[in-house]
Amino acid sequence: MEEIKKDIRNVTHEELQAFCKEQGWEDYRIRQLQTWIWQKGVISFDEMTNLSLTMREVLKAHWTFLPLKEDAVQTSSDSTIKYRWLCHDGCKIESVLIPVMDEQRFTLCVSSQVGCSLSCKFCATGQMKRIRNLECSEIWDQVIMVDGHCRNEYGHHVTNIVYMGMGEPLLNYRNVLCSIEHITSPEGYGMSPRRITVSTAGIEKGIRRLADDGVKFNLALSLHAADDAKRSAIMPINDQNNLASLMSAILYFHQKTGGRISYEYILFKGFNDTIQDAKLLAGLCRQFPVRVNIIEYNPVEGVNFSRADDAAIDRFGRTLRDLGVMATVRRSRGKDIDAACGQLANK
Repeated sequence: MEEIKKDIRNVTHEELQAFCKEQGWEDYRIRQLQTWIWQKGVISFDEMTNLSLTMREVLKAHWTFLPLKEDAVQTSSDSTIKYRWLCHDGCKIESVLIPVMDEQRFTLCVSSQVGCSLSCKFCATGQMKRIRNLECSEIWDQVIMVDGHCRNEYGHHVTNIVYMGMGEPLLNYRNVLCSIEHITSPEGYGMSPRRITVSTAGIEKGIRRLADDGVKFNLALSLHAADDAKRSAIMPINDQNNLASLMSAILYFHQKTGGRISYEYILFKGFNDTIQDAKLLAGLCRQFPVRVNIIEYNPVEGVNFSRADDAAIDRFGRTLRDLGVMATVRRSRGKDIDAACGQLANK
């Protein structure tokens, strides 16, 4: 079987530099290549018209482009759009575009892995095994392809990106940060890092590494329970990364970066939706400025959790605000499509 060439978009700057030097090409050729790849978003060497035919053939002999292919699209009555992409090796991943028209806010949720190894009990992706990490180019493609669709459909570019799709971003650290580098670069997509949020289920070492690397984007912790016993029951990762260690790591992140921090908290009926749960959560919000996003649950087939009722959601939010916590209720989107993370890819 013929070996698949590497996607040139996953080649490091140093590798590209060494390659061009080996070919005897001038340094400005690197800038030309990067402009075509990241600014113009080409997916073919033939489109690089300011490179000679010979140079393009040399590039083709060494590398290729392995773009995602659109496999399925679902559009909700509330304008949420879910995409399923086909990777070059047959794997399937998801992205979700969430338009908020009156705010001119178009948020894209991207995946970072094929499947996930964390096995959170409420998550559709958690029912899949982790197959592999996504390459930098595969995360980039989600952004560029959905952005093109957003411009055609709504006449507006994607305004915000959240790494909250399939997979745990901090277990694909290098490729996630590589993608953010190109998304925020003036020579790439040019988005402000403050419009990007990376969400983690709670990898202490990864959070500290982000702090040491001085990242400029926002951090979200998928919390979903404010005591270790409950959290471990639904998120096995908590056994190795308990709440005390996570709070310490997030405080370190805040002190080193000053970045905005939020807690994602899905309310499950009869599990984590009481006033006592809200008080415990408020106790985790006192060490540093934090916003709590209270999220309605999108039920997943075969999972024994259900959405908390409206009265419980309102009571929970009101209790947090009375205790001085900045809390927002995020109403569920895409209820009439396979909206929950991993549902469409799992089909």
